[in-house]
Amino acid sequence: MSIRLENVIKSFGEPPTQIIKNVSFELGDGEFVALTGRSGSGKSTLLYMISSLDNPTSGKVLLQGQNIAEMPQQELHAFRNTQMGFIFQYHYLLPEFTALENVLMPAIKAGTAQQKRAEATELLKRFDLGQRMHHLPSQLSGGESQRVAIARALIMNPKFIFADEPTGSLDTVNAMNVMQIFQQVNRETGCTIVYVTHDTDFAALAQKQILLVDGEVSAITMKKGAKIKAAPLKKKRLT
Repeated sequence: MSIRLENVIKSFGEPPTQIIKNVSFELGDGEFVALTGRSGSGKSTLLYMISSLDNPTSGKVLLQGQNIAEMPQQELHAFRNTQMGFIFQYHYLLPEFTALENVLMPAIKAGTAQQKRAEATELLKRFDLGQRMHHLPSQLSGGESQRVAIARALIMNPKFIFADEPTGSLDTVNAMNVMQIFQQVNRETGCTIVYVTHDTDFAALAQKQILLVDGEVSAITMKKGAKIKAAPLKKKRLT
């Protein structure tokens, strides 16, 4: 399995409040997965743990059989840079670097920027940014900046792509373009893609949807609509 969660719990505050409640599931290599649910259901919190950006309070998150919470920091940083692509609601571009340089940042860290330059240029052209690649983030619109961030996530041809509302700042045409590119990357490279979305149309593009309700997995549904897992939610007394 590409990704495996075992009894994952995430708590915040004192006394602790469970945001993610005993979540377990497996994702195979090359799956295209949408995390769905209402605002506050725990989608982004769960994504951050799956992608190694946060650790569970208890339980295990394994990527390719490795418990990422136990990886040495230097090894984890290298794994993130070469094997993972991250896309957030905000683009987090470096303001002093051009769009092209921002896309190349993971390659710069890995020492392969020169080899990746042509690929980065082509990615920006695919996102209709061919005339903007030498502009600074301050000279780009919000939607353009987000497309640069998505290109940056793809530049190392990662094994995993994790995206938190990747189309949230894009218009309908560019949002659909991004989702089509995700589908193409998934199909052609076998990259496992997990993304958070509240848009039902974009969620429907996934091969698998994981529905969260109040921090618990309510259902995991395949694209054809066949429910493969349903965990009935337990009613809890308020204290």
